[in-house]
Amino acid sequence: QVQLVESGGGLVQPGGRLRLSCTASGFTFSMTAMRWYRQAPGKERELVAGISNFPLSTNYADSVKGRFTISRDNAKNTVYLQMNSLKPEDTAVYYCNAVRRDLDAWGQGTLVTVSL
Repeated sequence: QVQLVESGGGLVQPGGRLRLSCTASGFTFSMTAMRWYRQAPGKERELVAGISNFPLSTNYADSVKGRFTISRDNAKNTVYLQMNSLKPEDTAVYYCNAVRRDLDAWGQGTLVTVSL
């Protein structure tokens, strides 16, 4: 079955960095666009970054441009989110999403807390 497993979340100080990973199974990863979303307490889920399959392209929320980088390794069925210069307002549960015409799958989420 389709499965997305996120990892890499944790507690980090402001200005720090984390790398999130999302490993996929149960579908053709290389033919699927992947996205990272986040949901902070009391707020709606928002799109953070996306990466297409072919041609390869990326997009970012204005709030993370220049600080976050999304990438993918099709050989490992994994999408990454490198997060640098983290701010307290980046605190949220981060979700991986796989999307194409016949698929809309979500991971269980990984918590990122940015605090002193």
